[in-house]
Amino acid sequence: MGCGSCSSGGGCSSGSTTTEGKAPAGCQDNGSCMTSGCNKLDVYDWLSDMDLPSNYKPFNVVEVRFKGSRKDFFINTDNLYLEMGEMVAVEPSTGGYDIGHVSLTGELVRLQLKKNNVKADAVEKKIYRKANESDIAKYNAAKDLEWETMHRARNLALELNLSMKISDVDYQGDKTKATFYYTADGRVDFRELIKRMAESFRIRIEMRQIGMRQEASRLGGLGSCGRELCCSTWLTDFKTVSTSAARYQNLSLNTLKLAGQCGKLKCCLNYELDSYMDALRDIPNNVDRLDTEVGTAYLQKTDIFKKILWYSYTGAESWIPIPVEKVKEYAALNKEGKKVGDLIASFQPEEVEKPVSFDYENVVGQDSLTRLDEQNKRKKRSKKPRSKKDAQGSTENKSSENKPAAANKDQNRNRPARQNRARGAKPSDNKEAAKPATEGGAPNKRRNNRNRNRNRGNEGNSKGQPNA
Repeated sequence: MGCGSCSSGGGCSSGSTTTEGKAPAGCQDNGSCMTSGCNKLDVYDWLSDMDLPSNYKPFNVVEVRFKGSRKDFFINTDNLYLEMGEMVAVEPSTGGYDIGHVSLTGELVRLQLKKNNVKADAVEKKIYRKANESDIAKYNAAKDLEWETMHRARNLALELNLSMKISDVDYQGDKTKATFYYTADGRVDFRELIKRMAESFRIRIEMRQIGMRQEASRLGGLGSCGRELCCSTWLTDFKTVSTSAARYQNLSLNTLKLAGQCGKLKCCLNYELDSYMDALRDIPNNVDRLDTEVGTAYLQKTDIFKKILWYSYTGAESWIPIPVEKVKEYAALNKEGKKVGDLIASFQPEEVEKPVSFDYENVVGQDSLTRLDEQNKRKKRSKKPRSKKDAQGSTENKSSENKPAAANKDQNRNRPARQNRARGAKPSDNKEAAKPATEGGAPNKRRNNRNRNRNRGNEGNSKGQPNA
C-alpha cells in the first residue's frame, strides 16, 4: 500500500508493508518524498522500457546513493539483478561495509561516469550483496543514533570552546564508523575532541569540514519561493554566484532578499543570467543621459526584453519610453555635438488598447462564482433615494393617521381604573370602546361582548335546558 505523502506510490519504511511482507522504498518516515526521501536526486531511467538485444551484455557499474547528496559508483562483480531503490551492501573506503540505495543502473551509468569525468576502469569498489534483514536492522539502529550523537558531540565541542558547528552525523551501515560534518571559519584543532568522542561513542570517527552550501543541502529546508531548496533536491554542483548577476537582471541589491538559507547568494540567480546577457547585447552602455533642446534627459529604467529605455527630464514626473534604435541614433548625434529635439513631442505615450474579454460562462453548463454578488449589487443600485418632497408628504400622512390613535390613548388614560375593572374590560376592550359608534345608534362591540353570555343563558332556559 502506498504512503499518503509519497507521490511515487511507495510506502513509508516503518509501518506500511506490501502484500509480500517486504517494506517498499518510500519517504523514510520523514513525511515528505523530497528531503532525504525516495525522490531525492533521482535520475529518470528513460531506457527502462526499451527492449534490449539478446546478445547485449549489461554495464556492470552501478550508481549508489547514500545519505545527503553523496553518490558513488560500484562494480557489480556477481552480476546481481538490481533495480532502482533497492538497498545493497557495498565496499566502503575503510573496513567493514556500508548500506546504500541503488540510484541508477544500465547504460545511463556510463553517461554519468562521462559527466563526472570518471573512467570505468578507475572504479574499484564492489557491491557485496543485496541487503538482508539483519543488515537493514543494523542500518536502522545506526541511523537512530545519529541525532543523539550529534547533540552530544556539540556539547563536547562547547566544553572545549571550539569555534565550529557540527551540522550532521552519518553512521556507516555496519555501525562501526561515524562521519561528523562541521562548518567553521578557519582551521580547528579538534584532536582533543576526537579523543573524547571516541571514548564516549566507542566507534571510529572521521571529521569532515564542509561549506555553507553543502550544509544547507544536507539539512534541507524551504526557500523564499515556497519550494524545497534546489541543493537538497536536484542540484549537485555549486557554481559561484556574484552580485553582478543581480545587477544584470535589474534586481535590488538587498542582501536579505538575495541571500538563501545558507547565508550566501541564491543559486537561482544564475538560472536566467544567460538569457539576460543575450538580451543586453543589443542595448548600448553609455546612454545614461541625452542632451536635448529642452534640457538633459536622464535614464531611469531599462526594459531589457522589450528593448525600451525610459528617460525623464529633471523635475518632471512623467517618463518617456524610447526604443533602443532611436536611443542609438540620439547617442550618435550627441557624440557629434548635436542636440536632439524634444523627446515628449517625439514620443507621446500611445493609448493602450484594452484587451477584448470574451464571456465564456455557461457555455458548457458552468456558472460564475460571482453571479450572486453581481445581482446583489444591481438590487442595491436600483433602490434610488427618495426626493425631499416625497419624504415630506409621507411624514404628513403618517402624522394625520396617528392623530386619532393618540387621542384614544389619552382618553383611555383619563378613564378611571375602577370603572374598567368593574366592567371586566381588557386592554383590548378599551381600544374597542375608544372607537366611535355607528351612525344608526347601534350598541358598540364592547356592550355586545358583555351581554353575549346572558343572551345564551336565556335561550337555554327557554328551551328547558340548564344554564351552562
